[in-house]
Amino acid sequence: MKKTLLSLFLSLCTAGISYGAGSILELRHSISDDNIVAPQSFETQTRLLEENFYLKNYVIPGTDLGNPGPTSPAVYEKRLTKLPTEIDLPYNSIVGRYIDMYLTKRRGLVADMLALHNYYGRFFEEELLKEGMPLELEYLPVIESAINPNAVSHAGAVGLWQFMPATAKGLGMEVNSLVDERRDPRLSSRNAARYLKQLHDIYDDWSLAIAAYNCGPGNVNKALRRAGAEPGVKKDFWDIYNFLPQETRGYVPAFIAANYVMNYYREHGITPTVVKRQLTTDTVMVKNYVHFNQISSVLNIPVDEIRMLNPQFRKDIIPGDYRPYALTLPTQQCLSYVMSEKHILDYDRDLYARRSYAEPGGETAVPAAYAASDGGQANMALASRQSSNAEVNNEIAQTLTERMVVKTHTVGRGESIRDIARQYGVSATDIKRWNKLRRGKVKEGDRLTIEVVERVTPDEVRVVAAQEVAQVDPSSFGSSDPQTEAAAAVVAATAASAAKAKAVTEKKAAPAKAKATETKAKPRTTTYKVKSGDTLERIAKRHGTTVSAIQAANGMGKKTGLQIGQVLKIPTKATVSKSTRKSTAKNARKRPAKRRR
Repeated sequence: MKKTLLSLFLSLCTAGISYGAGSILELRHSISDDNIVAPQSFETQTRLLEENFYLKNYVIPGTDLGNPGPTSPAVYEKRLTKLPTEIDLPYNSIVGRYIDMYLTKRRGLVADMLALHNYYGRFFEEELLKEGMPLELEYLPVIESAINPNAVSHAGAVGLWQFMPATAKGLGMEVNSLVDERRDPRLSSRNAARYLKQLHDIYDDWSLAIAAYNCGPGNVNKALRRAGAEPGVKKDFWDIYNFLPQETRGYVPAFIAANYVMNYYREHGITPTVVKRQLTTDTVMVKNYVHFNQISSVLNIPVDEIRMLNPQFRKDIIPGDYRPYALTLPTQQCLSYVMSEKHILDYDRDLYARRSYAEPGGETAVPAAYAASDGGQANMALASRQSSNAEVNNEIAQTLTERMVVKTHTVGRGESIRDIARQYGVSATDIKRWNKLRRGKVKEGDRLTIEVVERVTPDEVRVVAAQEVAQVDPSSFGSSDPQTEAAAAVVAATAASAAKAKAVTEKKAAPAKAKATETKAKPRTTTYKVKSGDTLERIAKRHGTTVSAIQAANGMGKKTGLQIGQVLKIPTKATVSKSTRKSTAKNARKRPAKRRR
């Protein structure tokens, strides 16, 4: 009797297990989840999407006839089964809830996506067909971005197919400050098709490939391990559903729902969007730096239309001088661009040009003398001028807040130039230059000259003689920087104080001593830094001197050519007057007397 009862119990258990196994296989049809997370595309604001240039100018929105009423799950399942798809699109309560969300709260979004699909759908289909992929994947952008090429997720994914930066770069897409190819409709579609094909090659199952597209292969592999996947035993998305991230659990159901609403929208009162004029486009390769405003002004194309056709250019700039880029334009405008390219590039060139050179002190354009490649000679000349200017600038800085102190350092055992440079806060290059060291090697006992800048306390600031301060052109400080304006004010005040002190000293000095000092004193000069547009005549007139006096002070002979940034010695008015009187007297002695008739 006991054996009979035991046999009966085992038979019931076996039957239960068999029944349970059957229900697991049908999980894709019976699964339910009350904690599904809708994709971010559901949050897309219809009002903002309707600002899209294509929706505003190329289509007429369809009329919403109203939802004809709820559809039974059996009808949903039957319609999904009839769709001519390679990928299985099973129905369950989760899929049904997504379909209801699209057909109730997001009906306006569905209408806009249908309109956008009229234009972007051709890119999806062409690239999927090239890779031999199922065409139903063209509705992935519906749940990824609501078919908005400028969509940006909370996590930083961008574009129609919502690529993360690392994934995009891994697929060879360019992402930088000016260009983001994740926004390019055709290029992003091409890479999405290739990426999906790679994922399918890994799992040999489209539901797992789609899930991996959302959460990454790592999360899918982990879910497979947790679900007890074994070699030779095939599992799909529904088998590992409970082990996937919460957002990914709703991703495949949302994809199935997107296929449903994009094919059966008419059955639910959403009328098809009418295309009022067909947008046909072509591309032209751009090999120059050009701004959308230049193209718009010359070709008479709205900037918004260029942006809509080329969302990959983030700042309305095509950096074609970096590498050639494809510019998408209406077909009839491509030839116009090729014919008018020079005019486009010349249009407001200065307004959109980038700075390629900047001279300290305000020069922002490349001087003509340095425009061509000269084997580095221009750089050497600029460095030489910079060093020359640095001497003047250092003197001003010492006058205000710091001073230069020359120290002697005796090299200790094991010390190198780098060690010594760190000790004094200078560069190793400067130490080699100060001590004329070619190889840059030193040995114990060597004595090195080190120039150190020390801060000066307010009590140590000395009054600077007028001739010292006068060697700096106040205009070199500029007028746009408050700090440099303050520095110029201090220099002016110091010069005034110095001049006053000198006047008092001269008044007290004996006339004979003053006369002797005057005969020994060197002619006073100021310095002037040549700016763009300067000539010797303009500089002489500005400083109240003569061209010949400037030439003589600078050893120029009869040369009149100047270079931007060149530092000239400018004789003062007193010096010029004195030299003029001497010259006049000398000429008078040489001039022969006139004969009387």
